[in-house]
Amino acid sequence: MAKNTEGSSRNTISRRTFFKGGAAVAAGAALTGGTSLNIAHAEGTINNAAPVEKRYTYCDMCNQVPRCGMTAFVQDGKIVRVESRDPHPVSPLCAKGLASIQELYDPKRLQTPLRRTNPKGTGASTWEPISWDEAYQTIASEFNRVKEAYGADSVMFYCGDPKEPRPVTQRLAALFGSSTYGLESSLCSTATDITSELVYGRGQSIMGSDPTDDTASCLIWSINRAWSKPNHHAGFMDQKERGCKFVVVDPRITPTVSSLADIHLQLRPGSDGALALGFINILIRDNLIDKAFVDEWTHGFDELAKLAAQYPPEKIEEITWVPAAKLEEAVHLLAENSPSTLLSSSAGLAHSSNVGHALRAIFMIPALLGNVEKKGGFMFSSGGLPFDLGGSNSQFRAENIYTEQKFGERRVDREDFPVWNSFTKHFQTAKLPEYIDAGKIKAGLLVACNAMIWPESNRYQEALGKLEFSAAVDYYERPWTHDYVDLLLPAAMCHERMAPFASYGRKIYFRDPCVAPAGQAREDWQIVLELGCALGFEEECFGGNVEKAIESILETSKLGITVADLRANPEGLEIPGDKNPDNKHVLGKFRKDGQPGFNTPSGKIEFDSEILKSFGYDGPPIYEEPIHTPLNPSEEDKKYPLVLNSGSRLPYYTHSKLREIPWLNQFMPEPVVRLHPKDARERSINNGDSVRVFNHQNEIEMKAEVTNMVHAGMVDIFHGWHQANVNLLTTRDFDPITGFPPFRSGLCEVASTGKGRVVEQKKS
Repeated sequence: MAKNTEGSSRNTISRRTFFKGGAAVAAGAALTGGTSLNIAHAEGTINNAAPVEKRYTYCDMCNQVPRCGMTAFVQDGKIVRVESRDPHPVSPLCAKGLASIQELYDPKRLQTPLRRTNPKGTGASTWEPISWDEAYQTIASEFNRVKEAYGADSVMFYCGDPKEPRPVTQRLAALFGSSTYGLESSLCSTATDITSELVYGRGQSIMGSDPTDDTASCLIWSINRAWSKPNHHAGFMDQKERGCKFVVVDPRITPTVSSLADIHLQLRPGSDGALALGFINILIRDNLIDKAFVDEWTHGFDELAKLAAQYPPEKIEEITWVPAAKLEEAVHLLAENSPSTLLSSSAGLAHSSNVGHALRAIFMIPALLGNVEKKGGFMFSSGGLPFDLGGSNSQFRAENIYTEQKFGERRVDREDFPVWNSFTKHFQTAKLPEYIDAGKIKAGLLVACNAMIWPESNRYQEALGKLEFSAAVDYYERPWTHDYVDLLLPAAMCHERMAPFASYGRKIYFRDPCVAPAGQAREDWQIVLELGCALGFEEECFGGNVEKAIESILETSKLGITVADLRANPEGLEIPGDKNPDNKHVLGKFRKDGQPGFNTPSGKIEFDSEILKSFGYDGPPIYEEPIHTPLNPSEEDKKYPLVLNSGSRLPYYTHSKLREIPWLNQFMPEPVVRLHPKDARERSINNGDSVRVFNHQNEIEMKAEVTNMVHAGMVDIFHGWHQANVNLLTTRDFDPITGFPPFRSGLCEVASTGKGRVVEQKKS
């Protein structure tokens, strides 16, 4: 196997120093503003007499948001320190941002293009270095061969995490003529987008609204902002101190619960849809709804009321484990403290086989309370700049080609997930193995792809290995994915990249690379654009020039600004424009015809979805139990009495990323399963024991953490560990509306391995 060490140096820092510099407290909360952390480079690699320069960028260690501002101190061409950028719309940096420089100078990162020298999927990969020109020529030749033999749609263009390359990857897919453009959002935020749009109309995707000074109460449903977005959590704490009331729904006792919740509804994972209907039942039963708003602006109330009447509090307690009296108290607290708002997660409760209806029911609660488009309530944002998360606009992403060539009608997912197909520009990857086995996909470009993200991951690994040709772009060689590809290309990291710029409301922040890329690494946008040139799209891909691509985005946005303008304003460039008004539905801001209402078939908020009914699904938000459930379990399921909840966020890792970084890895160096003391006692398991977690699908070995932070009767497993991949325990029982898998509602059992307590290795 080729090993590349050019330009690398081992960074060493003590645990105590990192705690001191990063204020990385046990809960993983955000670091205090203005903190900084020095990095130790190998002796002799830096000229200490060289001047230290400040350069400004933003952090992408979480994935694509929140893009916290960062100041890098550069000496002799190397970053020696980073700290929070001030002023900046998003601050301060957390432990992940401060640790980004250790990842940057990790000698194990990829630094040259590699070509496979042994068969795929036959054991440890071996590689040989090749030039960029040879890599591009190989990919172009293989893609064009497959296109000629099977059609352009048989070539997949996939973008994972980080999400920054999305716009340019979609542009290349469209130019190539392929409708097979996929994203990791097949398992993340898109289910939330689709379900909110089914209720409120196309274009109104939302995860909810943060509480403001006008908010009296807030419902937080299955999101732990204290760990997933600690910089936002500080604002929530301010609202709590001001007097805002909080109801938090979560099967765990998280830092968000302990710091905010006036009432905590600790439900059984996977029962969210039932709890939401119980919520609605009480609102209607006790005349707590805003009848005038419901009568004027909603569609299908009678159908919803009939459905909710089947879910009285006593039944909800049986289904969800939430005490009936506590649910009653929570509903009244929100209804009697108005305006109230709702905040849900991009993926949390979405990982169930009933998410298409469950999330819809949750999104209906603000409408029943009359808190939609009310100051301090559930507000849709508007008036921002015409850029998406990738920092581009629709024209750059070549959506005109998408429409003209009717990609949606050609996509491989159109029959399996028709609702998803009608709402998104990217195909649902849930049945990727089936599409590859059927010969519908023959080759692929995998930018930041992680094969572990899917349920029954081994099936996806085997499928990727069957592709006639594939090339991956990544920071590291990751065997669980790259053992199944033909070429591996080195990506430049955050501090080495230019594209894309970041926008916050109506303010834009540009970033020039702080340092040159390590070895032969290139930023994702450059790789995709240069590949586009090799495929024959020289003009459309700007000759491979990233800055010209950014200039094109700004030009087509018609904002009258250039890259030069952004460079001249390192403190950010504010674009004048209207603020976000309330009552946008009254002002005709949601409909293309400018009429009052919502962009749904009925023109109203839909409790009974006309779109779902047109595809043959139930219109009201019907609740269905998970396929594998502790309620009325099958004989097989009785062997696995614990509910398996996986996928929770950690404050020092982003999904499977950042585990290579010693400064972060010291906080959780090994895979952990959390279980309640009662369940642990029944199984003679002690804290720190080595245990097996297993079900009818597979088993993994982990370290037990016995804690009352989880509900009795469930286990909570952090995902992303290649040595203990929890997704091997998840079934492929996909929600028919969104295609999402039940990561948070499976079943399992836990037993001691007999090896005793796992002893952590001491780290310097």
